Amino acid sequence: MSATRLLILGAVRRRGRAHGYQVRSDLESWGAHEWAGMKPGSIYHGLKQMAAQGLLVSHDTEPSTAGGPPRTEYEITPPGEEAYFTLLRDALVRPDQRLDMISAGVGLIDDLSRGEAIELLERRVRGLEEWRSAVTAQWTPGTDAEAWGAVGEVLGMWVHTADTGAQWTRGLIDRLRRGAYAMADEPLRETGRERAQ
Repeated sequence: MSATRLLILGAVRRRGRAHGYQVRSDLESWGAHEWAGMKPGSIYHGLKQMAAQGLLVSHDTEPSTAGGPPRTEYEITPPGEEAYFTLLRDALVRPDQRLDMISAGVGLIDDLSRGEAIELLERRVRGLEEWRSAVTAQWTPGTDAEAWGAVGEVLGMWVHTADTGAQWTRGLIDRLRRGAYAMADEPLRETGRERAQ
């Protein structure tokens, strides 16, 4: 699973058609270079790779009238659209997701309907609760950590991660239920950015 792939597909989709520098600028404005560790080279490589895989189609443009070189613009294809939504849904529902993937999924959540986003996040909470139960079936929080050695610290971290992940996800569900964000199945409110149709 790749946050880079999800973010690139999402950025191209939102613009409709974009060249590499536009995708890079969008992702940097979202802070993805920090929280997803995306380097400019991985963006350009990802665009070319996904075009070769048929997820994006490339269009060569004319050189600019100011003397700049021609650019390659990318547009998402139907298989790219399918891959994008598969990655997005998986990023939101899986409880064991890496931080960069859940961050990418939440950053693009408004490409889903409100009902679907809530349903995916509710499944994530259930998965986190099941994970916590599996950990605590073998280890009771608060027991003598020294008896477990360093493994007790790891188990405690897992329980804490499951608890805080579920708490944060419930908060997002609540905000979505109260109408936060203009979702894909709703009229676009003033959000400061365009949504691809």
